[in-house]
Amino acid sequence: MTSSALSAAVITVSDRSAAGLREDVSGPLAAELLAADGWSATVRVVPDEVEAIAGAVRQVVTLGARLVVTTGGTGLSPRDVTPEAMTGLLQREIPGIAEEIRRVGTAGFPQAMLSRGRAGIVDGALVVNLAGSPGAVRDGVPVVLQVAAHVAAQLDGSDHA
Repeated sequence: MTSSALSAAVITVSDRSAAGLREDVSGPLAAELLAADGWSATVRVVPDEVEAIAGAVRQVVTLGARLVVTTGGTGLSPRDVTPEAMTGLLQREIPGIAEEIRRVGTAGFPQAMLSRGRAGIVDGALVVNLAGSPGAVRDGVPVVLQVAAHVAAQLDGSDHA
């Protein structure tokens, strides 16, 4: 299975971008990086609300996304609730992906270790949380792309290559 056959969705989690007060830079960047690898990617913006985040993930998966990348809401501020939105949503957690994203990010930006992003499976789709900065997206998307097509193939029942 090649990534070109697969659909992705990017969900930007930001109160300010959702309210039209700040341009979403990270979401379009993530979609651009995914497209460069052959994934078709849509972008949507939701506020920092558990139900808005979880609802958006459920909706894009229902519409056929095999990879969902969220950007934003993984930090320590009171409004950062993306990891909490994954509770009860992720059917199988894949901690190694989130750990590798933090490891790669921390090499150039020590604060990357503060991300509480998670990764796992929701109804046959890989869902990965990235921090909201363009740097976090540039560091994290390549990590996700190393395994995303393989995860989709495995979820479809393919044997190991």
